[in-house]
Amino acid sequence: MNPETQTTIDEFLAGKEDVCDGIMDDFKKTLGVVPFILPILRERPDSFVFNGMGDLYTFNPTSMDRKTAELAAVSAAAAIGADACLKVHIGAALSEGATREQIRDIINIAALIGKTGILGASFRVMNKAIPDNE
Repeated sequence: MNPETQTTIDEFLAGKEDVCDGIMDDFKKTLGVVPFILPILRERPDSFVFNGMGDLYTFNPTSMDRKTAELAAVSAAAAIGADACLKVHIGAALSEGATREQIRDIINIAALIGKTGILGASFRVMNKAIPDNE
């Protein structure tokens, strides 16, 4: 790393504890709770300060409103089976004005995509193992 970049990073990291506290506060404000993984990740402030900031910026895009971002998070959490994340993001989506029907439908869409991913991959394997002419 060039010396100027390293100096900039070192100066930023000098205030890492305050930045980490702010990140935790922002997550609580955004989600209504502090997800249980964050205090553990915060135990390494040099890493958490960068990752936490990146996550907050990613999770608060300027291209969409908070409700849409939360519905996307609900869909992603449902698709990968992250139950704890799903619970947090359902609550946040409701706080942002999402309805039960919207949340139900977004979960159904996630399940459909998950199902088609499984079917597509499985049928490809099946077709290689059992050619059509058998």
